[in-house]
Amino acid sequence: MQDRPSRCDLAFAYYRRLAKVRAYVEANFNEPLSLEDAAEIAGLEAKYFSAYFHRKTGVCFHRWLSNYRVDQAVKRMRARDCTITEVAFETGFRDLRTFQRAFKNLNGMTPAKYRDKIKSDMNII
Repeated sequence: MQDRPSRCDLAFAYYRRLAKVRAYVEANFNEPLSLEDAAEIAGLEAKYFSAYFHRKTGVCFHRWLSNYRVDQAVKRMRARDCTITEVAFETGFRDLRTFQRAFKNLNGMTPAKYRDKIKSDMNII
């Protein structure tokens, strides 16, 4: 059975403004990014962009950005051995506590527990 695209994926594929924002975030996620930056990329006023983004994707911009960064962190943690602090800053989080909270909210465990799980899974193989 094939996975269905998420509401976000459909919105990014359909709406040109959102596709531009996604492309920009993919290229610059490790840099500080604000709602105002995204709104400018989309060619909209920040307050309107916030409502537009949420209406089309079903999630607020900051939550989506945080989730995107956590997904990138997971990829980095699987690809190489590095500290959690390095991963947090490489993926655009400004402080470790925010990264840990976002990671746990998305994955149900702390980054340290996730890294330990990856290592134990690799030892089984």
